[in-house]
Amino acid sequence: MSEEPIQTDVVIVGAGPVGLFAVFELGLVDLKCHVVDILPRAGGQCSELYPEKPIYDIPALPTVTGQELTDRLMEQIEPFGAEFHFNERVDQLERLDEGFRLTTDGGIVLDCKVVVIAAGGGSFTPKRPPLPGIEGYEGKSVFYSVKKIEDFRDKDVLIVGGGDSALDWSLNLQPVAKSLTLIHRRDQFRAAPDSVNKMFKLVENGDIKFELGQVTELHGDNGELTGVTVKAPDGNTFEQPANAMLPFFGLTMKLGPVADWGLNLEENLIPVDTEKFETSEPRIFAIGDINSYPGKLKLILSGFHEAALMAQKAHEYIYPDKKLTFQYTTSSTSLQKKLGVK
Repeated sequence: MSEEPIQTDVVIVGAGPVGLFAVFELGLVDLKCHVVDILPRAGGQCSELYPEKPIYDIPALPTVTGQELTDRLMEQIEPFGAEFHFNERVDQLERLDEGFRLTTDGGIVLDCKVVVIAAGGGSFTPKRPPLPGIEGYEGKSVFYSVKKIEDFRDKDVLIVGGGDSALDWSLNLQPVAKSLTLIHRRDQFRAAPDSVNKMFKLVENGDIKFELGQVTELHGDNGELTGVTVKAPDGNTFEQPANAMLPFFGLTMKLGPVADWGLNLEENLIPVDTEKFETSEPRIFAIGDINSYPGKLKLILSGFHEAALMAQKAHEYIYPDKKLTFQYTTSSTSLQKKLGVK
């Protein structure tokens, strides 16, 4: 738990393309941001669900992949020094005299004057494997994300899955784990070929164990895992020792704790006005796919427009006595200075 709350102008919930561009628009009007996302990296569903899928409707970019768009946005916002908190979900919102206190599931506390919800279709929630009694192990020996690599030092780690997360963490945890076993139902992966090749090289060297099959039972007491039963493709079963398991079975999208913040909701979307994209709660804005208004189009470019208008009103809240003069980045030397343009 943080000893003192982190102070900032704005907290952005969601690090997808719209949340990232909000950092840019807020930076242009001198507002400092912290960005919180439940995923381990920036990009939202662009990076997580279709990193290599082409996007064709971003202005001036005839084609760009989700990952390329994320990388370009990260480069664009670099001058503004936003701070990111990944693998964190905002669980609580407390109203202060002039602003809010947000607390994440990892104990990070942020005090801000404006909140921007840019959570796409909601927060990504890991899919829970259909294993009897798994709830009793969650948070003790079964984890859906890695917050600290050191937590897995000298443990017998079992990773289940065949996507990028499963392969990435197999490679990253292998150096600290006592042993590491990767289990997948087949020997084909939905992951970067380079990661797959590196994993098989470690298997060849005896540093990682790879097994084909599906976990069917968990064994242990009081939430502490001792091993699992695995059903192999031939129908036989075997026991695999483990005291930490990371199942990566993909993600689902839910509105999550935002639903409990006292905002008006319509079918799991947040209604906003079209002047500043503010919610029913002053100082809380919603931009991107999470919001709803007449004529709404769920396009990334629409979210970019919403971010620009939101930033103008956010500035008014944080600097009520400071008149904001609209400027163009093409001609304003002060904006170009902020952007580091020479």
